[in-house]
Amino acid sequence: MVLAGSAEFKNELQKSDLFDQRLLPIIIKTVDIAYGGENGFNQAIELASDALRNVKFIHERKIIGQFFEEVSKDTGRYVFGVKDTMEALEYGSVQVIIIFENLEHVRVTLKDVDNNVTVKVLKPEEANVKFKDSTGAEIEVIDKIPLTEWFMENYKRLGVNMEIITDKSSEGSQFTKGFGGIGGLLRYKMEMNNELDAEENAFNDEDFI
Repeated sequence: MVLAGSAEFKNELQKSDLFDQRLLPIIIKTVDIAYGGENGFNQAIELASDALRNVKFIHERKIIGQFFEEVSKDTGRYVFGVKDTMEALEYGSVQVIIIFENLEHVRVTLKDVDNNVTVKVLKPEEANVKFKDSTGAEIEVIDKIPLTEWFMENYKRLGVNMEIITDKSSEGSQFTKGFGGIGGLLRYKMEMNNELDAEENAFNDEDFI
């Protein structure tokens, strides 16, 4: 929580009976603002940006720490890499999806001449080609969207929590470089063949689109 206001009002409010004292531990910064309404709200966010950034890093380190703990204990309740993460998501076993904010992979939806729909998750260079079937017929690209953006739009519908991480913290950098920048915490143990190479992953289930 950021407590913002003009003059001494914010400080007096914090001490008064009108302020729920249970909120005191979560106040991360108190700032002076010169405006009210939306302008004051935006000013408060700007003035508290450093403190908010620190909060984000603390949360990022905590969630990645949970992931690393599952890996170190070899619980089987984790997944990483594009292929295995998307497969676990298809099975509905992912509880928390962890994804690097600048992950380059693209989610491509294709439709062949028989109107069969296929979804592929590809590297950018793999997505920027003409797709053809085994007969040489061209396959139509229905949709192409960065994977991170697709998750942001669909994670609630998929029934998962989503954590977007950076590579600014040491934990975030290790997750991005060592685990492919995408992974998850699972609801239950799964036997997965974890791979760090980001090979393509295809699905034919239209309910997953």
